[in-house]
Amino acid sequence: MSGSANLSVFQSQVAIKFQLYNSLFTSLPFHKIEKTGILVSMLLLHCEEGYKKKQAPSEIIEHFFQTQTEILNEQEKIDLLFRFVQYVERQVVLFDALEDAAFREVNDMQGKGTVKQLLIEAEQKQLLEVLKKRMNDFHIQLVLTAHPTQFYRGAVLGIIHDLSSAINANNEKQIYTYLQQLGRTPFFQQQKPTPYDEAVSLIWYLENVFYHAAGKIISYMKENMPDLLQPHHTILRMGFWPGGDRDGNPFVTKDISVKVANSLRESIVKSYYTEVRKLKRRLTFKGVDAALTNLEKRLYDNLFVPGHAFDLTKAEILDALEKIKHQLIYEYNQLFVGLVDSLINKVELFGLHFATLDIRQDSSIHGKIYETIIANNAILPKNFNDVSENEQLNLLANISTVIDTNLFADAVQKDTLEIVGAIRQIQQLNGEAGCNRYIISHCFSAVNVMEVFGMFLMMGWPKEKMSIDIVPLFETIDDLQNAAHIMETLYQHKVYRAHLKYRNNKQTIMLGFSDGTKDGGYLMANWSIYKTKEALTAISQQYGIDVVFFDGRGGPPARGGGKTHQFYASMGKNISNKEIQLTIQGQTVSSNFGTVDSAQYNIEQLIHAGMYNEIFSNNAITFTEKEEALMSEIASISYDAFLQLKNHPYFIDFLVHVSPLKLYSETNIGSRPTKRGSSTKLTLNDLRAIPFVGSWSQIKINVTGYFGVGTALQTAEKQGKWNDIKAMYQHSLFFKTLIDNCEMAMQKCFFPLTAFLANDEKYSDIWNMLFHEYELTKKYVLLLNGKTTLMADYPVDHLSIQMRERIVLPLVTIQQYAITKIRELENIPSKEPLKNIYEKLAMRCSFGIINAGRNSA
Repeated sequence: MSGSANLSVFQSQVAIKFQLYNSLFTSLPFHKIEKTGILVSMLLLHCEEGYKKKQAPSEIIEHFFQTQTEILNEQEKIDLLFRFVQYVERQVVLFDALEDAAFREVNDMQGKGTVKQLLIEAEQKQLLEVLKKRMNDFHIQLVLTAHPTQFYRGAVLGIIHDLSSAINANNEKQIYTYLQQLGRTPFFQQQKPTPYDEAVSLIWYLENVFYHAAGKIISYMKENMPDLLQPHHTILRMGFWPGGDRDGNPFVTKDISVKVANSLRESIVKSYYTEVRKLKRRLTFKGVDAALTNLEKRLYDNLFVPGHAFDLTKAEILDALEKIKHQLIYEYNQLFVGLVDSLINKVELFGLHFATLDIRQDSSIHGKIYETIIANNAILPKNFNDVSENEQLNLLANISTVIDTNLFADAVQKDTLEIVGAIRQIQQLNGEAGCNRYIISHCFSAVNVMEVFGMFLMMGWPKEKMSIDIVPLFETIDDLQNAAHIMETLYQHKVYRAHLKYRNNKQTIMLGFSDGTKDGGYLMANWSIYKTKEALTAISQQYGIDVVFFDGRGGPPARGGGKTHQFYASMGKNISNKEIQLTIQGQTVSSNFGTVDSAQYNIEQLIHAGMYNEIFSNNAITFTEKEEALMSEIASISYDAFLQLKNHPYFIDFLVHVSPLKLYSETNIGSRPTKRGSSTKLTLNDLRAIPFVGSWSQIKINVTGYFGVGTALQTAEKQGKWNDIKAMYQHSLFFKTLIDNCEMAMQKCFFPLTAFLANDEKYSDIWNMLFHEYELTKKYVLLLNGKTTLMADYPVDHLSIQMRERIVLPLVTIQQYAITKIRELENIPSKEPLKNIYEKLAMRCSFGIINAGRNSA
């Protein structure tokens, strides 16, 4: 389907229907809702006209009250603004539901980038054997995280799901009923979710989306090319962070980790039980029905019988199903054998773990554990920190004493060690895949990796059979540049090398986009990660190690999101691409994987991307030598520009002054604190990437998605390299994808919102820096792609963003109005209660603003 055809479908199925169903809101039987709906429309027009006249948000809101209402009382004004917020939030939900409902019609489920096209193309080019070899040496691992970028409560997500189904069925009565439910359902969580609450929310997606989508993909592959996948090869795996990610989250404990692992196991067994129950309605044949009843009882006993010790294995379930399948083939003419195959495929994929629970902790916590050990003269010598790195590695690699965790008075240190012991318990019940990775945040050295190896030794794990992968996470620009040296040091170490041999000579390395972008800006972060992958691939090949890259990608382009599959398709053969592993978080879960259709489509796009370079591309590398030098040059120029901005004395002050950054922790959307450390002063280093990037997006200045790009391109032009830049844009899918994602970030910018700071005594300088760079980047990006508007190559995405931004324009205006009021009341003690109300108003606006940005994924 062409772009114009897709756009036409989107206009009819989403844009027009939004106007139709949106009008239903005004007829819902709620207090003053009709008047609210009309006034919201009036406020939207006031916003659009006001910004054209260069009015500040506070002027627009005050003018609206003066001309469109008779309200004079401040409390009544606030009440009306809260009603506006609630109304717009529900408009966003309606738009989400319409997009979900139209997904299959807007996107060609059998077209470009799908598994069907992959098989057809391989057959046409006589590359089926190459495809089979590549397919059976390839995995995709999608890791669900609880990073707080999704503001919908579970109840609201359920309404979106049901509303989409009603829209697809054209059931107007149900649509009207669900809109009524939506109007009465609170969006705000009164309390922060616990890590276990977060896990339960994401397990819903595993049960209702990924279980079915993954099953459909594998069944399609096996039905259309029976010998494509080797027996027991799991091309798709799921990972899971809620309950295991303790980096900066004191609420994640050993008990929580074990509880989440148990819930994952119970959830997948329940899914099998439900499917076996459905099979019984079809497989009513003699002998088959008895075998199925036995399997049903085994599943039931392990799920529901109180006191029953879990004693089920993946092998037992598969053995029972294979015998049933054999009987259907040889005794019942293969009747309903496809249904059994479908369940077998799912058991192969999900085992008894459903998703692998990753454990993550910051290296600083490990350092404190060893400080305690050294201080108590246990296991390691007093002079440990004074000896050479190589000697430190040897000491850590040869720990032979099991430590008593009661030695640790600090709860976090003690718990960090205890989870190392609990992993064995999880593996015994869920299988090794239940929990077999330990990720080290802020990994600065080889010693940081070996510290974790030593922790497993001191918790009683045998050195020769340590069924765990230790995964260093490199994020900042400096860390990325040091990564290859760190890994070479480890590859050269005899004990660690033996551990890798036991783990099939595979080393997983995580690379973080979010903190990289926060640290080095958009171009430098992406280029540094690319070069790091290149260097790590080379050094790993030198030592005979298969390196696997695990990408910490967020939703918006500024955090590694955007056109993700295009990044993987653009990798040259000089970068290891045996597996695609990436985090799926926040709004990315609901937008790209929120329905079975969207999940199936986007998983297939990733599979296709992973196959493309190896099989169909003639490019051995992503960049020529000349292009690589050019990329390094523009990345450095961009980095210098970003550093100049970041080092501005008012950089963080500006963000705190004009955004809801300080209110992030009040949103109650995630269990993890918004900053590391306990100091009261907010610093850039302590600030987490999510609230940092999220706050810029709420004020419609997506600084980490564009800043420095314009300066770099302008400098290249002045140096006479513009034709080289254009040639690289046309030749390199990697560079084109970088620019495409930059366009998406800029499409969501709206500088008139904060233009009142253009002449501010303190902040004018920094605002003008931001605006000038935006205009410069926009100018050169459009020169580069030859278009007159941003995102012209993606008309559906462009219209979706345009409509979403228009829906929330009243919200961003109200939020700025509230933040202005907060500043006015800041130092007036008698006005503290009123200030608190405005803080709540500003924070509540965040919900709709962030949710409306779901297509940032």
